[in-house]
Amino acid sequence: MSTSSSTAAERDLKRDFLKIVFVNFGVLLICFSIFFVNHHENNKYIIETLALNGSAEEGDALFKINCVGCHGITARGLVGPDLHSITKRLNDKEIIKQVTGGLTPPMPSFEIDPVNMSNLLKYLHSLE
Repeated sequence: MSTSSSTAAERDLKRDFLKIVFVNFGVLLICFSIFFVNHHENNKYIIETLALNGSAEEGDALFKINCVGCHGITARGLVGPDLHSITKRLNDKEIIKQVTGGLTPPMPSFEIDPVNMSNLLKYLHSLE
């Protein structure tokens, strides 16, 4: 009787182990899928933004509406850093990721369309 009990216990243990493995695999697959889709959409946004030739004047207006509170009216920095020569420290892709993702606290993330992001990039390049 103890042999059949241990065999049943072993089967239960194997079944539980397989459940755990399959659940973990499913979770990892979902996480990878979300990352892949998000990464692909982000690349599409960056490519679209970089293909545009923005306006420094419109970027300046956008900056004055959204950014002066932290970076100052002349972009020399207050709470946020001085943005003069930022385009020498970061490439355009890195700047886009910073603006849209708010990667360094306390900077918020901004939902900005490609045209306005291109305008903002052009303005930032004019600060060199």
